[in-house]
Amino acid sequence: MLKKLAALLLLGALASFAAEVSRLTPAAAAKLVADGQAVLIDVREPAEWFQTGVAQPAVLLPQSDFENAQFEWKPFLEKAPKDKTLILYCRSGKRAGNIAAALAEKGYRVANAGGLKDWIDAGLPTRQLETKK
Repeated sequence: MLKKLAALLLLGALASFAAEVSRLTPAAAAKLVADGQAVLIDVREPAEWFQTGVAQPAVLLPQSDFENAQFEWKPFLEKAPKDKTLILYCRSGKRAGNIAAALAEKGYRVANAGGLKDWIDAGLPTRQLETKK
């Protein structure tokens, strides 16, 4: 029984180590995107995008789509350049970190840029989305 518990603890530690994602400052993320070395992805939900705006260079791919049918995520990932880092952000960094960890396990180069507030506080450009009429 003790051996099984030790094995489970070791597996849990290895899984969390494998899923660890580097955290970038918004300025570092913006530089990588501007230099063509990365793609910035906003993983918040559409209602959040319309309420607060989004980072200027962000691709908009909601967490709900990632966790379900992947109507938007799957085509994006199929075309995503393998030589670029996928940098994700959300409101606080938690959702971005979870999705980044899942993508890292699939072999993608990823990083977490935290939350939109961090981007705004760094003085980086944003854009407001317009509702369709």
